[in-house]
Amino acid sequence: MKYSPLFGSLPRRRQTQALLLASLLLIQGHAIAALDFFSIADNAAIMYDAPSLKAGKIFVASRHLPVEAIVKVEGWVKVRDSGGSLAWVEEKVLSNKRYVIVTAPQAEAYQAADINSPLLFEAQQNVVMEWLEPAINGWIKVRHRDGQSGYVRTHQVWGS
Repeated sequence: MKYSPLFGSLPRRRQTQALLLASLLLIQGHAIAALDFFSIADNAAIMYDAPSLKAGKIFVASRHLPVEAIVKVEGWVKVRDSGGSLAWVEEKVLSNKRYVIVTAPQAEAYQAADINSPLLFEAQQNVVMEWLEPAINGWIKVRHRDGQSGYVRTHQVWGS
């Protein structure tokens, strides 16, 4: 048995099969890179336990809820929410417009990406805010639904 840094100590035949499967998934466009974040576009999206309208309904997600795409299969996407729960959702209810959700008890939004800049507002846990700019040095720029914008620390939110 030969060691592969990608597949550890899998036998050579299994390594080849795994590479072939991964290649096919990528060619078919069914694989989604880790950390692809989306948000729920509809006012309410039903989350299922399998990729089918006949599957069990787990819960209803609100508009703008950020989710991480795990895998895509024929019009369905398996997503993870900020709590780590997994569910299937129809691809058509996802938006590329990004949002984050406050996971800390409270997130402070500052005028600049600096704790010494003026504090603009605070957002409580589970508040969803629009993601405006990518993370830089542990800060992201967000906009609250009331229109205020500011910088919050990335460890206080999920979805960036």
